[in-house]
Parts: sequence; C-alpha cells; structure tokens
Amino acid sequence: MASNRDQDFTDYVSAHRGRMMRIARLLTSGDAHWAEDLVQTALTKLYLKWGAIRPENGAARYADKILINVFLDEKRRFWRHRETLTGEVSEPRRTMPPAAGPEDRLTVLAALERLPRRQRAAVVLRYFCDLDVAAAAELMGSSQGTVKSQTARGLEKLRDLIVEPLDTLEHVR
Repeated sequence: MASNRDQDFTDYVSAHRGRMMRIARLLTSGDAHWAEDLVQTALTKLYLKWGAIRPENGAARYADKILINVFLDEKRRFWRHRETLTGEVSEPRRTMPPAAGPEDRLTVLAALERLPRRQRAAVVLRYFCDLDVAAAAELMGSSQGTVKSQTARGLEKLRDLIVEPLDTLEHVR
C-alpha cells in the first residue's frame, strides 16, 4: 500500500507529466527519447524533495525549475553523446501536433536545435510556455537581464535560421 506521500506524488505526476513532456520536447528540439530522459530525471529529483513541497504552493513551478536545470546541466555530462543526423529515418518520431504545416514545425524544431542551450531555454520558456521575464529568470536561475539578452539573441538566430529554408522553398515552387 502506497503512503499518502507516494499517492500525492503519483497524482501530481499524472496531472502534470504531459505538460513537462511538452516543455522537454521543445527544449530537445523534438527528440522524444531525450525529452523522456529529462522528464524522468526531473521527476526523480522532485520525488526526493516531495516531502518538503506543497503541491498547492507551487510544485509545478518547482518541477519546471528542476526540468530546466536538468536540461542546462546535461551539457556538463561527459557520457552524453548526441547522435549524428542522417537522411534516413530509422523510426517515426512522436512529435507535437502541428500549429501550422508539418514543414513549418520541422523547420522550427531544427532551428531550435541549433540554438545554444541557454538561448533555447529562454525562447521556450518565454514564447512556448508563455512565461514572463521574471518567471523565466527564476526557472533558469539567472537574472532578468540575462533572460532578455538570451531571448533576443535566440530570436535573432531563429529568424536567420528559419528565413533561409523558407526562401529556399519559395524559389523551388
């Protein structure tokens, strides 16, 4: 029989795991497997602190902060090796439903993947999670000025990365 603590945590995960997966997929540029790893690590860390957290007092915010930190800290792990992309698809990827056409979604995910991690985190938190600068700064563990500059640089780079493929598509037609 699970304790109240375990049942509360299980209920929390059932209600919030989908939201965490959406954020993680954006952070990982659509890599569902890596996103799953990030969420699992974040939930493990959350569980260890669960006794001190009151779900009604911001457990979601704390969980998001853990998720962002896991993503940002991953670059320090020497054992993590990214695979090289090829032209062949080995298996279909589970991705988010498209807001526009599938080509647009793939273009945005590919562009997000090319952003440095802190820029990617800032852009995802500000524009995909719809957080204000203060909330994003809190989650990233940085100043509001850093979030603003990382967001501005990330958006500038995204514009450069996205405009080029769209120009190419227009010339092909």
